[in-house]
Amino acid sequence: MTTDDLRHSTPHDAGVDARGISAFLDALDADPDIRPHGLIVLRGGAVIAEGWWSPYDPDGVQLLYSLSKSFTATAAGLARAEGLLDLDATVLSYFPELEAEITDPRTRRMTVRNIASMASGHAAETVDRAAANDPTNLVRGFLMIPPDAEPGTLFAYNQPCTYTLAAIVQRQTGQSLVDYLRPRLFEPLGIGEAFWMEEPAGRNLGFSGLHATTDAVARLGQLYLQGGRWGEQQLLDADWVAEASRVQVPNAEEGPDWRQGYGLQFWMSRHGYRGDGAYGQFCLVLPEHDAVIALTSETVQMQRVLDLVWRHILPAIEAGSSDPSADAELAGRLSSLALPVVAGAPAPEDADRWDGAVFAVDPVEDVAPFVSGSADRAPSQVRVSREADGWRLAVTDEHGTIETPIGFGDWVADREAPVPVAASAGWMSDGGLEAEILFLDTPHSMRVVCSDSGTASVRWNTVPLHSTDVHAQHHP
Repeated sequence: MTTDDLRHSTPHDAGVDARGISAFLDALDADPDIRPHGLIVLRGGAVIAEGWWSPYDPDGVQLLYSLSKSFTATAAGLARAEGLLDLDATVLSYFPELEAEITDPRTRRMTVRNIASMASGHAAETVDRAAANDPTNLVRGFLMIPPDAEPGTLFAYNQPCTYTLAAIVQRQTGQSLVDYLRPRLFEPLGIGEAFWMEEPAGRNLGFSGLHATTDAVARLGQLYLQGGRWGEQQLLDADWVAEASRVQVPNAEEGPDWRQGYGLQFWMSRHGYRGDGAYGQFCLVLPEHDAVIALTSETVQMQRVLDLVWRHILPAIEAGSSDPSADAELAGRLSSLALPVVAGAPAPEDADRWDGAVFAVDPVEDVAPFVSGSADRAPSQVRVSREADGWRLAVTDEHGTIETPIGFGDWVADREAPVPVAASAGWMSDGGLEAEILFLDTPHSMRVVCSDSGTASVRWNTVPLHSTDVHAQHHP
């Protein structure tokens, strides 16, 4: 989804020093632990910078992980405006079928505001305990866990809080979050395709699982920056925006941008506030600077990304406009962004012998990354083949095989495959083959190394949190 229907401006005309944005790009590209995918910067309601690192593109949806929570909160705000949800009502009042068995007094006093602000009274994450209590009904499993403190007094980042909020919205509206948001948010904002994981079937996950574009993230941030107004429409109540973007409960998380307090499914930051998701999905709203920054990426260094924003982009906004020639330089840079390809040696003279070669994956070395957050097993086999259109790589696990074309000195993408992928490869000096596979609907990538010994190493660069089955790395 492109931003063609949004107003565009240059950094200079928007009062921003383009050199600061260029310095931010330099810092991202220089950090081996950050793999950026897409960036949009808005100032004064206009797009002043946007770019995607090839092979990622504007139309690609990506798993947003916990940035999904901010969309869930928006659905709750819309439902409240329609009289379907009351922040100060008890959670239990929306689940009368559980009235008799939920007897803990603190749980019975827990309000919708408490779960929307991660202040259910529990001292830590409860998702595993809730699932153990009731594998088929996470809301019931969550409400069966007595809070450790009075609701509203204690912060703990807690997935069942958001899941329960989403369940209330879906119960009250009679629709999934996606179906409810489409005419009320997605279509008015010009957001195209969006997909949300379901668990169980028919109920969107709420706390994670939304797949949307970088553009969708930017538009959500701009809606909040404008106090819920979009064009001539007041889509979201201004008082909901104010509630969501103020500290509802203090916290003591690690990292300077995670201990600024929590709103309604938004984090407060050292500057402004934000929605964010695992592995580098960001929606930064900076009211004091009339700016929004949307970034999709793959990294475990999320604080480092925010530090770079504050170090480069924020001063660029505060400095004011610069020489207009810097705008042209930045525009050229943004139009040619690309992820580094896999480096390699020249192809061996006997490369043809690799056609049809099969490699067993070493389970001793490679099983560990696949068991975190999932019971899926590591891939067991890798196959390399050469066809008329080039080389291909096939990875097989217990669920079957996925294939991807691979480029040498380039990224080759197959966006129409059941699991959209792109891959780059290089011959190694010792005669082996190294490849990187990008799972384009997710923040995740995989490194595959095939050796002359007939074995292969297969490892996630960042481990998927929902499932490590390679066949699951696509939008619903």
